[in-house]
Amino acid sequence: MAKSSSTQKSLVIVESAAKCKTINKYLGSGYEVKASIGHIRDLPASGINVDIENDFQPTYDIMPGKKRTVIGLKAAAKKCDKLYLATDLDREGEAIAWHLSQILGVPEDRTYRVVFNSITKSAIEQAFANPLKIDESKVMAQQARRILDRIVGYKISPLLWRKVARGLSAGRVQSVAVKLVVIREKEIKAFVPDEFWLIPAVFTTNTAEDYSDVWREFLKPKSEDDKGPTIVEQNQWLTEHNALKAELATVAGEKFSASNQQQAMSVFEALQNADFNVDDVQVKETKSSPSPPFITSTLQQAASNRLGFATKRTMRIAQQLYEGIDLGSMGSLGLITYMRTDSTHLSPQALNETRNFIANKFGTEYLPEKAKMFASKKNAQQAHEAIRPTDVDMTPDEIREFLTDEQFRLYDLIWRKFVACQMNPAKWNVTNIAIKADTSVGECIYKTSGRILVFDGFTRVWKQTSNEQQLPDIKAGDPLKAVDIKAEQNFTKPPARFNEASLVKALEKEGIGRPSTYASIISTIQDRNYVEQLQRKFYATDLGEVVTDKLNDYFPKIMDIAFTRYMEEQLDKIEEQNLDWIGVLREFYGPFEKNLQTATKEMEHAKAEMTPSEYTCPDCKKEMVYRFGKNGRFLSCSDYPTCKYACPCDRDGKMLEQKVSEHKCLECGKPMVGKTGRFGKFLGCSGYPECKTIQKIDKEGNVLPPKPPAKPTGIRCYKCKKGELVIRESKRGEFMGCNKFPKCRTIISIKELEKLKDLQQQGVWPPATWEEADKILGRKKVKKTKKAKKAKKTKKEPKI
Repeated sequence: MAKSSSTQKSLVIVESAAKCKTINKYLGSGYEVKASIGHIRDLPASGINVDIENDFQPTYDIMPGKKRTVIGLKAAAKKCDKLYLATDLDREGEAIAWHLSQILGVPEDRTYRVVFNSITKSAIEQAFANPLKIDESKVMAQQARRILDRIVGYKISPLLWRKVARGLSAGRVQSVAVKLVVIREKEIKAFVPDEFWLIPAVFTTNTAEDYSDVWREFLKPKSEDDKGPTIVEQNQWLTEHNALKAELATVAGEKFSASNQQQAMSVFEALQNADFNVDDVQVKETKSSPSPPFITSTLQQAASNRLGFATKRTMRIAQQLYEGIDLGSMGSLGLITYMRTDSTHLSPQALNETRNFIANKFGTEYLPEKAKMFASKKNAQQAHEAIRPTDVDMTPDEIREFLTDEQFRLYDLIWRKFVACQMNPAKWNVTNIAIKADTSVGECIYKTSGRILVFDGFTRVWKQTSNEQQLPDIKAGDPLKAVDIKAEQNFTKPPARFNEASLVKALEKEGIGRPSTYASIISTIQDRNYVEQLQRKFYATDLGEVVTDKLNDYFPKIMDIAFTRYMEEQLDKIEEQNLDWIGVLREFYGPFEKNLQTATKEMEHAKAEMTPSEYTCPDCKKEMVYRFGKNGRFLSCSDYPTCKYACPCDRDGKMLEQKVSEHKCLECGKPMVGKTGRFGKFLGCSGYPECKTIQKIDKEGNVLPPKPPAKPTGIRCYKCKKGELVIRESKRGEFMGCNKFPKCRTIISIKELEKLKDLQQQGVWPPATWEEADKILGRKKVKKTKKAKKAKKTKKEPKI
């Protein structure tokens, strides 16, 4: 890269400090590379800061903690010849570049935008050789999204505080994501299983052998914890005994169907002494082609399914691989292309390099005649590339020593997916077998299938697991012996709960959010306690259901999945078709404001709502109802407040009986019972509410000793002048606090104990004013600016 023509250096600003060293190495000494560390300006947290009446004009401010960064960037900008804004190539990156250009004040004719989808020498040289200007349409699309999210969060969240519980929040996209989980939760709860019966069988070509007892013994669990042999282990047994599994398909020419035991047993009994032989064998060759290279959503799904990675973890590791890894003597290199993309496009250079690698490594039989091209979805950014290794010759094993375990596993996944997508299909011989038996209920046909790999193709790199059985050498007319025939009762299953992979897939399918936001959406809905993940499955919490139902009733458009998809499309049109962003916001805000006014007047408080239950109050024998409290749903007597009986219920609404412990109340002597609160399980007095004694317990249910009483110091409190400082215990150790807590919240370091004792004896402590106390304690007084004082009086922005 040639140096700048001026004696001054050109300033390059990237988002992440991790990129600086690598990029500076490629650009040379004529450039200075600095990092903005993400966004540097945003809507302030205090107040809505969107002038709705004046065409939704936003008010931006330097973000907390970023003033020092801005000062440093401004100082560098004053000295620079040219300013290159090299932030990420998505909307957020474009917006960061625009905010930087506004703050730094470098003339437009000396400000350039450079984008690259990989941190490699060739990509960076090409980007700086062809600098661009800031894409205003992309910036306005991001600004419209930010304003939409601020309006929804800032207007609806306070409503939820008043109508459900303090501290709750709503989000334009996240609330709809919660709705997906809540809908699935309700489908599962409402599901009524249907009974059906199957009559599977195991046959062997070794008709002279009786394997029945051997097979049954093989299936038995070896211990209480053992679940028996896996499918793979069963298939291995079948192969060793020339056996195969089959399922009853037809009876007397009709498809077999049994919805109860009586129907199944009539056929089962007829099969007991039947003779079986192979009726038909069909063999055909099939091909399975590789899937496209990764985009953000498919990477998250594959990492979840194959590696067990959460979406947030996947994106964190991918960011590290993209920004650069120190590879020893090779220096720091970016190993993958940009990881926030919805395009499956691959550059011609990457395709040529991969085809050469495949031919040299695996042979020409694995290489298609032409490079494979994959169609991206309609709204994909074709200027972006799929997620791929920046250098296919850098195999995972060769750089294993420089990577952490999780970096290696994710890079290996990306590398294999990319190489496999340019390889020939795998070929299989698929065998379909029909087995016939003449019985008293008519001709019974069993069917089964299996496949044998003829050519591994792309599966040589992208391994695929298969539970298909390997069939024995068999031909039409061969007799078979039944090893095992049984009638099995089954029930239809409810819809599967979402895991991270399937939730990402649903978000993508429904057009909720964008690839770059899936990880934050999934993280946010869990942080808000609207959804919880148990054994890698998502469950809607009581809070999530209550909030979703209320928002669904009063904000049907915002909670409508189709409308959310429509808004995403409108934001895309702002970027791609120069659609007026103010018009999009006006279209949204009119109906939203009406819904907000209606909800404010008519929405009933969640705690006032009751749902009938099947239980009777044990105290007064009246009906129990479900109510909603700060800890979720619980059962309460319908005659409250006359009868105050209440008890917890489980996720399915079943009453949880309070278990009486062996411990007695320290105050009244009544038995202590197990309870669950917002901080977990504890013991409470069975005499509640007359006696409110509680005892903390550990995870095993053992009672924890009470905290030691505060130790008096004899030192007077300087704030309230009435209390005395006492020594208390905290997670960080001992400290001094006023014994009038919580009315007086004075806290002083334990290190000051002896010093204050001496000062009190000298009559110097407590001083007359707080300022004097601060001087004695060596505390620095922080001056509050007018802006800070004003911000303190303003409500903070609800989390969105």
